[in-house]
Amino acid sequence: MSGFTVAIVGRPNVGKSTFFNRLLEQRKAIVDNVSGVTRDRQYGVTEWGGKSFNLIDTGGFVPESEDVFETEIRKQVMIALEESNALIFMVDASTGITTLDEAMADVLRRSTKPVLLAVNKVDNSDRLLEAAEFYSLGFDNIFFLSSMSGSGTGELLDDLIGRIKEDDVDPEDANLPKFAIIGQPNVGKSSLLNALIGQERTIVSEIAGTTRDTIHTRYNLFQKDFVLIDTAGIRRKTKVHEDLEFYSVIRAIRAMDEADVCLLLLDASKGITAQDLSIFALAVKKGKGIVVLVNKWDLVEKETNTAREYEKELKNRLAPFTDLPILFISVIDKTRIFKAIESALEVYENKQRKIATSELNEVMLKAIEAYHPPVVRGHPLKIKYITQLPTHVPSFAFFCNYPDDVKQAYKNYLENQLRENFNFKGVPLRLFFRKK
Repeated sequence: MSGFTVAIVGRPNVGKSTFFNRLLEQRKAIVDNVSGVTRDRQYGVTEWGGKSFNLIDTGGFVPESEDVFETEIRKQVMIALEESNALIFMVDASTGITTLDEAMADVLRRSTKPVLLAVNKVDNSDRLLEAAEFYSLGFDNIFFLSSMSGSGTGELLDDLIGRIKEDDVDPEDANLPKFAIIGQPNVGKSSLLNALIGQERTIVSEIAGTTRDTIHTRYNLFQKDFVLIDTAGIRRKTKVHEDLEFYSVIRAIRAMDEADVCLLLLDASKGITAQDLSIFALAVKKGKGIVVLVNKWDLVEKETNTAREYEKELKNRLAPFTDLPILFISVIDKTRIFKAIESALEVYENKQRKIATSELNEVMLKAIEAYHPPVVRGHPLKIKYITQLPTHVPSFAFFCNYPDDVKQAYKNYLENQLRENFNFKGVPLRLFFRKK
């Protein structure tokens, strides 16, 4: 399924971040009673009813404000509107309809995207009566809920996942590996695509953000056949003043959803940024294979151990998932760009790897015998049996007597043993512990 993206929008301080945290089941966005705390966008992946979707938390929308932050937030909200498949418009029952709500509603009524009006802070019957005034905003889908307690969120999520459709995939391309080229603006994504296929498929310029739409290119050279997804295309004139960093992240998320393996492109002179790390973390959460490409390596002054030191520093930043290929390339000089494709194909193969249950038990039970799990409340924790699950992301079920008491350190040990004995380089692994 390709990525279904939902943006939470609304004026400041209506509870968007509280709602975002509830859906993600983690305290990711900062929540405060002071309005305007959310300036940076937050991105996450959440699941409901067996379907997962991308979630974007935006800052509070204030029209026609001269404040520098509110101007930026307004631009980002408009980008989120354009890029999302559906919108959750959040309002506050405790204050009723304000002029800011009406301004936001006016923007949303012009959108062709489905809008779900979420009336927040409805935590008693009096509030429910007062909240009826929000019908006057003219939206068909209205939900009364409380972000704090979670009441009413289920109905909204049921409606939302009913809108997620399976995408039609070109049957010819359905079984081909798909590689997405992702990274910050102006790191050389389009240049890499052009260098690989040997023609100017996408427009390249020094201006960050020249590329706009995701472009799918079938690569069929040198006995290799796969689809390259570049977050690319020409941006429209009206979008010249957009927030490029935000735009690139939404594009990366959308490309990531379709891909089997992500080629994360970094600029050697800048290293890995917080934005790259958040994209990397999302790719891991989505279970995508990853190859890290450090571009513009020709511009770096080198000494004997420059590459080794650089790689060590990169792995420190990417920890705990460090079992992945890191290549130093130069798109301009075409240095190691075809090695990057070979690495991506290897990671794709690793992602498809299925280990026979007999082999898995023979290897892993020896590893467990060599280093026993810790004792739980005076009882020895025993793992009796391991099997690989039939999932897209390599996943393993460990059957044991106290599945809830396996500590993270021991889970890490088991994952390291799987990686040492079977080649899963570049692929996130999932470990599940179940009652035997």
